[in-house]
Amino acid sequence: MFPSWLQILLVVMLALIFFGRGKISDFMTDLASGIKSFRKGMSDDDNNTAIEDNEDKE
Repeated sequence: MFPSWLQILLVVMLALIFFGRGKISDFMTDLASGIKSFRKGMSDDDNNTAIEDNEDKE
């Protein structure tokens, strides 16, 4: 059974009442910066691995 649009709207309204608009936007900002940091770290690891592989071949 899938939730109806009315149930989804009710959950969203309760979240806004309990957490407020500012806290939700702060949370989303923190989440986005965390994802960006994770992606940057993963690409740095890939670059370091590629450099180490090239050094091993020489």
